[in-house]
Amino acid sequence: MEEIHQSQQIMDYLKQYQLEAVFHEHLRPHMTLCQFEKCELICREGEASEYLYVLVEGKIKIFTTSPQDKTLVLCFKTPLEVVGDIEYVRESNIVNTVQAVSPVVMLRIHYLWLTELASDYAPLLQFLLKIISHKFYIDSNFSNFNLMYPVDVRLASYLLSISTDEGGTVLHEELDAFNLTDIANLIGTSYRHLNRVIQKLCADGYIQRDQGLIRIKNRAGLRHIAGHNIYE
Repeated sequence: MEEIHQSQQIMDYLKQYQLEAVFHEHLRPHMTLCQFEKCELICREGEASEYLYVLVEGKIKIFTTSPQDKTLVLCFKTPLEVVGDIEYVRESNIVNTVQAVSPVVMLRIHYLWLTELASDYAPLLQFLLKIISHKFYIDSNFSNFNLMYPVDVRLASYLLSISTDEGGTVLHEELDAFNLTDIANLIGTSYRHLNRVIQKLCADGYIQRDQGLIRIKNRAGLRHIAGHNIYE
């Protein structure tokens, strides 16, 4: 992680996402920009939570790990997204691990300053309420999505989410022979059926499987199959 103290760049991001009223002038001197490289961990499940992060560039992956060290990807997020909001409100340790899928830029501020300078500041509290309410809404939709839609729709949505370039042509190691079981668990199907659906998407020309990687050949076609992408 690289930490950057550039007040003008921070202001530019606040203006871009209309957050000037949320983070008032007394909070801004305590805000920094953090740049994370692809695959770098931003925070780890179970550790003490100290900062509120606001995602302003890039894509992040949010996942949890079972006691048996099994990883389950919960969702992918693009701007504008907040990390550490639930932990701040609940005063708890980090709930899930967050990792950069691409190069990421985040605004960061320590909880200490939020408590000292904005604990009763209505615009910030309303912002956090909106963000947290949206997360619960997405969680509800996610459960319905996995119950109501066929596996090819769920898989197409997942593939679009883990695409690592803007053209959607290459998926990184998220989809390899070692974690297909985890992906099957995430989208609510069996390992064997997931393999069958992957083979069908390959045969229909939507994707190509090549040495542990998936290449999207027809992004528009996958988007048509996926419809509303629940994983982002």
